[in-house]
Amino acid sequence: MQTLAEGSGFPPKSGPVLSGVGCRVGVVLRPYRELASVPGLPALLVWSLLGRIHMPGTPLASSFLIAGWTGSYTAAGLVGGAFAVGLGAASPLRGRAADRSPASRLLLVTALGYGAAITVAGVVPLVLPPSWWPLSVLVAAVAGIMMPPVTPISRATYPRMATGSAGTAVFTVEASMQELIYVIGPALTAMVVAFVNPQVALWMCGALAVLGAFGFRAALRRAGMDEPVPGGEKHTGRTLLADRSMVFALATGFCIVASLLTIDLVIIAWARDLGRPGLAGVLTAVWGVGSVLGGLIAGGLHGEPRFTRRMVLLALGVVALVPVLPPVVEPSSVWLIGLVLGVGGMAIAPAIAANNTRISDIAPEGRKAEAFGWLGAFTTAGQASFLPVAGWLLDLVGPAAAAGSSAVAAFLGVLLASRVRVPARVEAARAVG
Repeated sequence: MQTLAEGSGFPPKSGPVLSGVGCRVGVVLRPYRELASVPGLPALLVWSLLGRIHMPGTPLASSFLIAGWTGSYTAAGLVGGAFAVGLGAASPLRGRAADRSPASRLLLVTALGYGAAITVAGVVPLVLPPSWWPLSVLVAAVAGIMMPPVTPISRATYPRMATGSAGTAVFTVEASMQELIYVIGPALTAMVVAFVNPQVALWMCGALAVLGAFGFRAALRRAGMDEPVPGGEKHTGRTLLADRSMVFALATGFCIVASLLTIDLVIIAWARDLGRPGLAGVLTAVWGVGSVLGGLIAGGLHGEPRFTRRMVLLALGVVALVPVLPPVVEPSSVWLIGLVLGVGGMAIAPAIAANNTRISDIAPEGRKAEAFGWLGAFTTAGQASFLPVAGWLLDLVGPAAAAGSSAVAAFLGVLLASRVRVPARVEAARAVG
């Protein structure tokens, strides 16, 4: 405790207090300064995030478009499901292609193919009757397959450019900024849907995807990271899923996404049942801001991230929602729910960053993009498998039950994270460093 100046109620005005605070702030900010000093890395990080801003908005625009065209949410769900299946199935293949050939070539081909598919997806409802909606399912699957692999390529590139505390910080910054993307993307899309129409919103998302992919491609080439890792392990027929720690890390990612998207659905359903759907956007934003703050704080910490501990904190933040939601508490307090979301959200970005760091550690050199492609497949499966369960619980019991299923997924993630082991080669390299 700081000693008070004699005869006064205030701390002494000498320098040690301020200098001590300044030192602590400097220590926290040092990883970010190291990150910013790596040539080409800040631009690559920014473009990788811009290349993903379309992702949360595209399903929203597509749902509005198909539901308005056919009058059927079932058709809209099938189109969204086809997109997710195409995306998940192709993710490991796109990652493997990025590991074996220049990334710029893959980004060019996929960006052009994706742009064409999204253009057709918007045209079909304009020129064909609603009975042709199965064609939109096919187009959506093609769009999912052709999604530019900005995410796996960027996550595979970061460890090549930054090591030590800067390497840990870049994954944390990425996870934090991704939370903002999942707030900004849907809000921008919803605004275009409301003020123009769903077609334009979908085409806007497609244009952002193509622009982001081209910008990321240029940043990758300027950084000298276009070519695959020289001398890295090539694909020899042995799947990455033969490594148990890799499977545990990927399954943890499955649980994280399943848990978080379930809470998204819970927030929307609670606000809608209350007759104030606008609250869903506010509460989601509070959750996202909490995640950003938690990520920025965690990124400034030194030492290796404690993966299991971060997953425990994530799970506790989720389970804390159960007792503040109906039917446990009726009526529920929006202020209390917001407080729980804000505090609990601080564990999201650190947990995601730790998981990405572990996957990067476990994947051999030359196969990291493939590993993050598998992560995309696992997280898509998490979304597809848990959301129907959450919806069923919302209808049968209420938001608290659905939040409980989210907590189950999060605690399963804790168990899986505890089984992840960092390879000896990585620990040895860090000990030398």
